[in-house]
Amino acid sequence: MSYRLGIDTGGTYTDAVLVNAQQKVIATYKSLTTRQDLAVGIGKAISGLPAELLQDVQLVALSTTLTTNSVVEGRGAEVCALLAGYNENQLKKSGLTEIVTKGGAFLLSGGHDANGNEKQALDESAARDAILKLKDSVSAFAISSMFATRNSAHEIRLRALVEEISGKPVACGHELASSLGAPQRALTAVLNARMIPYIQQLIQSVKSILERLEITAPLMIVKGDGSLVNTFTAQLQPVATVLSGPAASVIGACALSGLENAIVADMGGTTTDIAVVTNGRPKLSAEGAQIGDWQPMVEAVKVYCVGLGGDSEIHMSAASGLKIGPRRVVPLSLLASEYPWIVKRLNQQLNAYPNARHNKFVVRMESDANLLQQLSDKEQQAWQLLLEGPVELDEITEKDKDIARAMGKLQRLGLAIYTGFTPTDAAHVLGLSNHLNIEAANLAAKIWSSQMRCLYGIGKWKNGDAVGPSEEVHQLVTKRISNTLIEASLSDSDKLSQARASKLTELLTQLIFSGDGSASDSLFNLEFNAGYPLVAVGGPASSYYPSVAKALGVELHLPEHAEVANAVGAVMGSVVQRAQVTVSQQSVGIYYIYNKEVPLQFTNLEEAFVKAEQMVSEQATMQAQAAGARDVEISLKRIDNQVKHEIDGDLFLDCVVEATATGRPSYRSE
Repeated sequence: MSYRLGIDTGGTYTDAVLVNAQQKVIATYKSLTTRQDLAVGIGKAISGLPAELLQDVQLVALSTTLTTNSVVEGRGAEVCALLAGYNENQLKKSGLTEIVTKGGAFLLSGGHDANGNEKQALDESAARDAILKLKDSVSAFAISSMFATRNSAHEIRLRALVEEISGKPVACGHELASSLGAPQRALTAVLNARMIPYIQQLIQSVKSILERLEITAPLMIVKGDGSLVNTFTAQLQPVATVLSGPAASVIGACALSGLENAIVADMGGTTTDIAVVTNGRPKLSAEGAQIGDWQPMVEAVKVYCVGLGGDSEIHMSAASGLKIGPRRVVPLSLLASEYPWIVKRLNQQLNAYPNARHNKFVVRMESDANLLQQLSDKEQQAWQLLLEGPVELDEITEKDKDIARAMGKLQRLGLAIYTGFTPTDAAHVLGLSNHLNIEAANLAAKIWSSQMRCLYGIGKWKNGDAVGPSEEVHQLVTKRISNTLIEASLSDSDKLSQARASKLTELLTQLIFSGDGSASDSLFNLEFNAGYPLVAVGGPASSYYPSVAKALGVELHLPEHAEVANAVGAVMGSVVQRAQVTVSQQSVGIYYIYNKEVPLQFTNLEEAFVKAEQMVSEQATMQAQAAGARDVEISLKRIDNQVKHEIDGDLFLDCVVEATATGRPSYRSE
């Protein structure tokens, strides 16, 4: 017998599954994700599988939500952006200043025009100064040049300078996206650079575990479009793994449910991801994946990703009252399962007068060498405290306010995380889940309700009532999920803009639900297509989706092994790589091929097409083979842009020639 090992590393849990050659799930195991050392959680998950079967593993495939979560939560490594030919307006439009190191976005002279001709000479002196200034305080560099998809010379030169001066990882826009749209391409490069340390750490952790367990099978990673790539390619382009977890969950949900047409909803610890599957295939988003507030130029499964999960923070918003997410916190029921002494401290907090620090403990997250070097003495002390275990925020504030403030700084840097009352805790109070510490969940609910009443004047729950506030949280989550399902379904038709779909969704949700968040008795009735049942997967799915399906009148499928659908989907994919070039008529009878290098000129359109198809076929094949594919097959397509001219008839403007290379991943025996 031969097996495939699927691994999914999420924000809260790491899952491992064994699938046989008939695509049947043989064994599964769940372990907590250990962000401070991913290898620990991954090792526990794999070691929970039958040891005698691991020696027959022919392929290891990994999916992850860590890159998705880092985008949604606004986290990532410190990055410097070098932007050649950009102006201040484009910088503002891109939103880069929000996610790069403070003062780390440098506008440089340079760039090309739409025909690939140099517009300005590259200011290498200014580039050198920028690299020297930040080389010791950032983890990576992002490079984007105007019209680099038409001529990448300046990006290539800037990359050489970064490698020469700093030796740090580099992300170039022209290698990540082939479409025009400079601000979005620059954003894609920056997000890619911010994720490099995450994906490197993850890959190294998995490799070390496989080596220890003497598993010699090839290791591959799921991309956002559901296909697989080897680790070398993934480390060069980690942004391609954004939506890796959601893409794997869609594939896994289809495999587990056996449905060809479905609405797939995956609820994890940090996000809820929704996709529509038709004839067994999810739609791809050609314009780029929307993840939280960002839209990098990455072709991915068309997923509606919102910051709503079992571990989402329930907090106050001045504008809308109670709000869930997008920030993730650690559920108190989960923390107490790992550290039982937490229960005693929660009891003491419950008997004290409520304050905003109750229910909050500080827990160490992953470490970042660059960030740790920049910490102040107090912040270093706080970090050392966290190495010993969770720290109660209220207690440390009473003892040393400076250390408490330092803890807050570590949390903002992503080095630490707070705990809080979450939907996971509410589900344990209501008896919908029971795998974590139920006593801690009840205490957290009581403390939270006391905070809401005494500090914010919200809620009419009785003192010591855990069920009432948990029911309200459950209703709030149900309504939010339903809202997202409606918006995803409206947007799937491609007949409404995102803004219009969002406004209509709000109206429909108000009509469906009453003021308290429960199902309404309104005369209005919303019906989903009966041919598209709802398939819910992910850990919290069984706690929340029965209520969602009832409110929306949708048929619900909770397939066996739904809680590990991501890991199942990880081993179901093929290797797929795409390459494209643009053929354009710049003047009558003169045709150019833009292939990111110096443009090629032709006077015969058919000759240009022949050359273009040859180029993209070769490029896609090379990319697929480099990504770990065997038995590669090529398919070609053209997307023409023509206008009807009164005198000349059809007038050719330009055409995108695309090659898709598909192959099966290499197994150990090959």
